[in-house]
Amino acid sequence: MAPLLAYEDEGAGQALVLVHGHPFDRSMWAPQRAAFAATHRVLTPDLRGYGDSPVTPGAVRLSTFAEDIRALLDELGVRRFVLAGLSMGGQIAMECLRRFGDRIDGLVLADTSPEAESPAGRAERHRAADRLLREGMRGYADEVLYRMVAPGADPEVAAHVHRMMCSTDPVGAAAALRGRAERPDYRELLARTAVPVLVVVGREDGFTPVAGAEALHAAVPGSSLTVVEGAAHLPNLERPEAFNAALADFLDRLPAGTGT
Repeated sequence: MAPLLAYEDEGAGQALVLVHGHPFDRSMWAPQRAAFAATHRVLTPDLRGYGDSPVTPGAVRLSTFAEDIRALLDELGVRRFVLAGLSMGGQIAMECLRRFGDRIDGLVLADTSPEAESPAGRAERHRAADRLLREGMRGYADEVLYRMVAPGADPEVAAHVHRMMCSTDPVGAAAALRGRAERPDYRELLARTAVPVLVVVGREDGFTPVAGAEALHAAVPGSSLTVVEGAAHLPNLERPEAFNAALADFLDRLPAGTGT
């Protein structure tokens, strides 16, 4: 049976699974595919409701996204892997850690937050979902573009980010927002994990500020932290050289013998 998710699978060696954020698609990882496919098997899925993957209306919880990733990896015969997620993708990565952490050799949490959603945040996510269903994606994309990327971002990068947001199905985006409104708190899980963790954040990120990344780093024993200068919420696209250098260093430091 074909996997549920659309995906790209490039390279060979240790598996590196990259989970995109909201409201994007697997193309946000293009600089990382280009950089790491020479040394790793790079897997970049489109999450349910995004890109070329099927759309599920209603609410899609982080647990469903995580199980989709597990099913894809099982279908592809990938037993062990390094997992990286950005923003919502980071929260999905944390849910994967909760559910099948024994398969994860390293965890990269970029521009993300481990806390449960607050009551005010839950209400706001539902309001945002209602708006997307009512108005579509373009108005939202116009509003948040220069929060997703820094005001001085390369115009081609900004255009790519805007294009991803506008091309996302609002039904899928709304379902993810409703599901994230119910997310659990991952801090206790992270505090006791033995999986190596890298925390990355853009210096100018207003969605998940540096202070939150520093707190996450402090709460995870043995973790490392990289702050990417000149980037906002998408440092992997805005400053790919710096992001890739941090990721490469992390991969190099993983214990020998990790991989599929």
